[in-house]
Amino acid sequence: MPQLNLDPWFLILSFTWLVYIVVLQPKISSHLSMNNPTNKNNTTVNTNPWTWPWT
Repeated sequence: MPQLNLDPWFLILSFTWLVYIVVLQPKISSHLSMNNPTNKNNTTVNTNPWTWPWT
């Protein structure tokens, strides 16, 4: 059963992650987002207590 042989698959997995971390990840991270998030105004909301009719 060849799928139980770990040697070639572990090497392929290791090289794939190495390529991702060293080559692709900096290229992906270098792109700037077009919609940068902005800070929301911290306004406090005036809340009124609920008036219960049975109290």
